[in-house]
Amino acid sequence: MSKSRMPLYLGLAAAGAGGYYMYRAGGDVDGAKKAMKIDAEKAREKLPSPNDAEKAGANYGKEAGAAVDEAINNARSKFKPDEKIPELAEDGKKKFSDLSEEARKKFNDGVDKMDRTVEQKAAEAKGTASGWFSSKK
Repeated sequence: MSKSRMPLYLGLAAAGAGGYYMYRAGGDVDGAKKAMKIDAEKAREKLPSPNDAEKAGANYGKEAGAAVDEAINNARSKFKPDEKIPELAEDGKKKFSDLSEEARKKFNDGVDKMDRTVEQKAAEAKGTASGWFSSKK
């Protein structure tokens, strides 16, 4: 039995609606029909017509498009990637050139200090040449 139960449910809904309108009309069939027509008209008025739906869709589309355009413009004006990249590159060059000058100065100072100590030790070694290769006996 793979019968659909949809007709049963629709029939019960129609009987319930008919009973409701009959009860409100006090058992008067014509009064129930009039009340049903009035309620159906009210429900139809609340539904949007195709023209209204098209206008509403167009308005929502315009609002969404404006919001997207505004977000793009804000991002472009706030971050300005085309203008920021050269500026950042220049800042980086300045920082690294300062660092390289400092490093070069420290390196040269260290080399000079080492040269002085080597020369001093060499001078001391000349004065007291009693090593392996010395000619003193």
